[in-house]
Amino acid sequence: MTHRLLVQYGQPADPAAFDEHYRDVHIPLARKIPGLVRFTIAHPDPVGDGPAPYLVAELDFESEQDFGAGLQSAEGQAAAGDVPNFATGGASMSHFEVDDVTS
Repeated sequence: MTHRLLVQYGQPADPAAFDEHYRDVHIPLARKIPGLVRFTIAHPDPVGDGPAPYLVAELDFESEQDFGAGLQSAEGQAAAGDVPNFATGGASMSHFEVDDVTS
């Protein structure tokens, strides 16, 4: 079963600077996290009147144990430590087991 880390970033003070740092610095750091099997990002559009996050990232691991080990690794700590360098709009993180109910 897949275990997912969901990161939702708020609207940054300088979107161009956020995008540049995220692309050039943060993605390369996060891709080094041990146990990472899938990493996707998106700039969502809101549904209805509420705001949408500026950017959403999904990082998938094979298990909760792999997720925990990856985040506690030096590479995971480096990626987490980088977030304050660019996420001026804040970041919300949660993790969960993915339950695919499409079939």
